[in-house]
Amino acid sequence: MVVLVGLPPGFLDNLPLEEQFSISEMVGKPIKFIEISSFTFRGERVERAELEFGEYEHRMHTLYVDPSYIRAVK
Repeated sequence: MVVLVGLPPGFLDNLPLEEQFSISEMVGKPIKFIEISSFTFRGERVERAELEFGEYEHRMHTLYVDPSYIRAVK
């Protein structure tokens, strides 16, 4: 588990309001950490933390954020 400490600028743009609300509600709360993956984009190495939350399988959300937006749960 990690804490989502914030969201990148523009992260919620163009998402339905329900999705914006669900995601923004997770800021500051523990969230399930899946993994950190990396890839190369335009010659630069990019890392993304994969996070998951939801109450039911059909209402699960998967987020990909820069690892700087998460902190380990103490």
